Amino acid sequence: MYTKQDFYEKQLHELGLKDDKAFTCACYMDEVGNRPKKGDVLSWAESSAVVYANSVLGARCNRNSGIIDIMGSIVGYVPYFGLLTDEGRKATWVVKVQTSKKPEAQLLGSAIGMKVMEDVPYVVGLDAWIGNELDDAACSYLKDFGAATASNGAVGLYHIANLTPEAKELGEALIAEGAREYVIDDAELARVQSEYPMMWKKEDATPKLCFVGCPHLSLEQLKTWTDNIEAALAANGKKKVVIPTVLTAAPGVLEVFNQTEYANRLKATGVITSYICPLMYMNNPLCKKMPVITSSNKLRTYTSARYYRDEQILEAITGGKKA
Repeated sequence: MYTKQDFYEKQLHELGLKDDKAFTCACYMDEVGNRPKKGDVLSWAESSAVVYANSVLGARCNRNSGIIDIMGSIVGYVPYFGLLTDEGRKATWVVKVQTSKKPEAQLLGSAIGMKVMEDVPYVVGLDAWIGNELDDAACSYLKDFGAATASNGAVGLYHIANLTPEAKELGEALIAEGAREYVIDDAELARVQSEYPMMWKKEDATPKLCFVGCPHLSLEQLKTWTDNIEAALAANGKKKVVIPTVLTAAPGVLEVFNQTEYANRLKATGVITSYICPLMYMNNPLCKKMPVITSSNKLRTYTSARYYRDEQILEAITGGKKA
């Protein structure tokens, strides 16, 4: 499977790959160092990175194939259409979030992605739950939210009222004439989750592995998961997780995380950290048969992994309620 890996990496370095820390779906993390500025025109292919760059950073990029991605990077130009244009960045959907609590990022993104598909949504009401500043917590939330819109649908750009750069700058002027409306409440999120297909051979199988971090986790998320796992283990009278659990993040993010006191605390819970791609790890016949649980809607979409909300994952891996 990896016999030509060295050859591929040599080619990538000749094309300008910065270093091995760049092997991540979340290349825009500060610890990785490939963070575009507002208005920058990009030639990217990774769907979760494209939607993040367009939406959270205000850069401009279409959803490219890997070949177009490379060609655009070589020549320094990309075709001018779609999300590179002002008109193409207007919202043709208004999504109203009317939940009774903060919606799970991955589940909310899934619902929107499956509804609007490749269109641009303008989301109203989410800022009430995640604030109106793009701090670490909000950016981590939007990373997972956007990845779900892009994998469960084909969203390349979203606007969050009072939060994302273009929505703050232009407001409802971003909404195209005749935009359709989609209301999301607690019942709608419950419906969406209940309709996910069951891919395991045995529905009541005991999970053999848990993946958290697809797309890769931020430093903020690694710290939050450490705190939450410790607290849940203590509440359930356990010292270590009862399901093998892997938290994945970019090499550069893990390098910084491992220099904090959180690293040893997380290790003590039995949780493993890795920079692998969970999706690629499961992309083989052996893993396809394994009952894997995840809080990633992207991983659920492309593999046989079974999706649970963060709170459900936390209970399962720490010996609480069965997921």
